Amino acid sequence: MAAQKKDSLIQANHRSGTQAGAVSPPAAEQDKPTTGSASLAAPKAVYKKRSQDRSTNPSLWNTKEFYFYYFVFVTCVPYMFKTAHDASSESNPNYDKFKDLLSDGWFGYKVDNSDQQYANFRNNLPVLTAVACIYLPLSHLYRLYFVPVTPVKSPLQPLYRAYFFLAFSTVFLYGLYGNSILKIAAIVSVNYAIAKLGGSSKLMPAMTWIFNIGILFLNEGYQGYKFSQLHESLAWLDDNTGMNSRWDVNFNFTMLRLVSFNLDYYWSRKYPRESVLKEDRDQALETDKERVSTAAFAEDYNFLYYLAFVLYAPLCVAGPIMTFNDFISQLRYPKNIPGKTLLMWVARLVICLLTMEFTMHYMHMVAISKRQAWDNDPILQICMIGLFNLILIWLKLMIIWRFFRLWALMDGIEAPENMIRCVTNNYSALGFWRSWHKSYNLWILRYIYIPLGGSNNAMYNIWAVFTFVAVWHDINLKLLAWGWLISLFILPETIAGKVFSKQKVRVLQGHVD
Repeated sequence: MAAQKKDSLIQANHRSGTQAGAVSPPAAEQDKPTTGSASLAAPKAVYKKRSQDRSTNPSLWNTKEFYFYYFVFVTCVPYMFKTAHDASSESNPNYDKFKDLLSDGWFGYKVDNSDQQYANFRNNLPVLTAVACIYLPLSHLYRLYFVPVTPVKSPLQPLYRAYFFLAFSTVFLYGLYGNSILKIAAIVSVNYAIAKLGGSSKLMPAMTWIFNIGILFLNEGYQGYKFSQLHESLAWLDDNTGMNSRWDVNFNFTMLRLVSFNLDYYWSRKYPRESVLKEDRDQALETDKERVSTAAFAEDYNFLYYLAFVLYAPLCVAGPIMTFNDFISQLRYPKNIPGKTLLMWVARLVICLLTMEFTMHYMHMVAISKRQAWDNDPILQICMIGLFNLILIWLKLMIIWRFFRLWALMDGIEAPENMIRCVTNNYSALGFWRSWHKSYNLWILRYIYIPLGGSNNAMYNIWAVFTFVAVWHDINLKLLAWGWLISLFILPETIAGKVFSKQKVRVLQGHVD
C-alpha cells in the first residue's frame, strides 16, 4: 500500500508538471497540467494563434477615451516627425557632422543606412528572399511526396521532414559560413555528447551550462578561431569563410538551442512521455505550453533530429527561438496554418519594411547619434533624437525577426512572435521585458528563471537572469553594468508586486469592508 501511494504521488506530481532533480523544471510554475488526458487533447482542425498573441480585453476603439487618443495622434505625432526631420535636414547647422554617414537613397533623397546590424540585413535581403523562395517550394514538394499526411504518432515512425531540414541547412550554412561550418559541427557534437553521456545525472545540466557559456567566452576571445591556430597544415581552410566570416556572432542563437535540447532531454529522462497512458501520449499537444513542457518520445532525442533542430535554416541565423520539445511536436503533429494568416504576416512585414525605409530617408537619427550632432539643437529636437533612436532599434529588430519567423511559418513551423508590443506602449519595466524579444524571454523563463526558483526567488533570480542576458549579447564590462542596472531598476517593481499582490489587496479590502 505504501508503494502504491508513493507511485500515485509521483504520477500526480508528473501530471501537475513538477519534477525533481538538480534543476527544477520550468513546468512547476504552470497552473495547467502538461501531461495526461486533460492536456493531450485531440488535434484541432482550426488553427489557433500562439497564446502570447491572443488578447482577451474588450475592444476600446469606439470609446471617448480613444477618441481623445485619435486627436492627440493626428496632431502630436506628425509634429514629432517634423521635429526629428528638422534635426536631420541640410539646413541644420550640425548636418556637416554626419552627412558622410548618409548614402544615396530613393527619389534623390539621402538614406541613413549607418546602423551596421540593419544595414547587413537590408543589403542581403534580396539574397535571403531568394534563398527562402528556393527553400519553400522544395520543402513543400518534399512534404507532398515523402511525408505522411496523417500525424506521426508512433515513436518508431521517422520524422521524414528532419532529413530535408538537415540537408538544406547544411548547404545553406556552408554558403553562409564556408569552412567554418566544421567549427559549428564540432561544438554541436560535443554538446550532444554531454547530453547523452550525462543522461539523467545531476551533473549534466551543470556541464551543459559550463560548456556553452565557456564557448561564448572562447568565441569572443578568439573571434571565431582560425584553423591555422590548430595546425599550420589547416591554414587553407581559412580561405573560405562564406558570405559571413563572423559565424561566432550568430552562434549565440545556436547556443540557446543547444541548451534547450540538453535540458529538455534531461527532464525527459526523469519523467518520460512513455510514462503517460498510451491513448493520451499519442494525441497532439493542443496548446503552446503543452508543446514546450511535455517531453518528446525517447526516440526523438537522437543526433539527426538534434541537428535538424539546431541548424533549421529559417531560424538558425537570428531566431525566433524555439524549444526542442516544441519543434519536434510540430513535426509529429503538423500545424495547418491558413493562407489568410500567412498573408496577414506578409502584409505586416511589408508595412514594417516600408515604414523603416520612410524613416531612414526622412530622419537620420542613427547617423546623428553616432556623431552626437546635436549641438545647440532645441531640447525638443534632442528628445526626438533619443525617442526615435529607441523606436528604430525596436523596428529594425522586429523586421529581422518577422522575416525569419514568416519564412518558418510558410514552412509550417510556428515560432513565437518576438515583438508583441510597441516599445512606446509599455507601462511597467517587467511588462517591457516580457514583450521585447518574447521568444528569448520564454527561453529564459524555462531554462534559467524557473529552475532557480521562479517567482519565489524573484528578487535574487533577476540578477542571474540579466547577468546571463548581458554575457549572451556581448562579453564586456559595460553590458554587465547595464544588466545589473536593469536588475536594480526592476527590483522596486518586483518588491511592490509581492507586497501589493492581488490576493493581498483582496484581503485588505475585506478587512476594510
